Amino acid sequence: MTTKVSEKITNNLAEIRQQLQILAEESQHGQSVKLLAVSKKHSLDAIKAAIAAGQMHFGENYVQEAVDKITQLKEHIPDPVQWHFIGPIQSNKTKDIAQNFDWVHSVEREKIARRLNEQRPDSLEQLNILLQVNIDDDDNKSGLAPEQVEELAEYVMSCSKLKLRGLMTILKAGTTEEQRKQSFEHMFRLYEQLQQTCGEQIDTLSMGMSGDMRQAVLEGANMVRIGTAIFGERES
Repeated sequence: MTTKVSEKITNNLAEIRQQLQILAEESQHGQSVKLLAVSKKHSLDAIKAAIAAGQMHFGENYVQEAVDKITQLKEHIPDPVQWHFIGPIQSNKTKDIAQNFDWVHSVEREKIARRLNEQRPDSLEQLNILLQVNIDDDDNKSGLAPEQVEELAEYVMSCSKLKLRGLMTILKAGTTEEQRKQSFEHMFRLYEQLQQTCGEQIDTLSMGMSGDMRQAVLEGANMVRIGTAIFGERES
């Protein structure tokens, strides 16, 4: 990686952090926002450049690609780096996810939660879990219906090696600004309900990406998933 590209990543991160700080101050919810750098299809050098710029949370969608990166980087990165699995989960991939990740954003079925719990090594801390909600009832998206959240939350809370932290959503493509606002507001209400049910460990509402980050934070997101705006276009 050239010095110029590395500097671009550093500058992009600084700009996005500044935007998030301003948005958090504008938001009526008054909470800081955690930046998750979506590093899928980006190189080890790009991730190293982001780490050098102080980025500690990375999101990956593809299990094998992610495990290869995590394994190669393990000897060269500081312990505080946290890996988030944010893609759809197949049953035959849960062991790799349970053994290598710190967070999972895309839990939508009891079967997946059970396997992650059974396959999480005793030597590791509890696996942080977000439940994925299909807030727009989009046939092209995974996730729970809003009315299913409470039941799965109770199950995850009963798993000794899992720690329920909150909710995640990906909005339907092609919606209007007003529709996005309504969806984000609905998610925030669900998040508040989950906090009331499950207590103070519920502290994460992951919603918003490069295109709708502003709206998501103003409506209560405290984690956003940003890829292209940090790293540029993905490598093929």
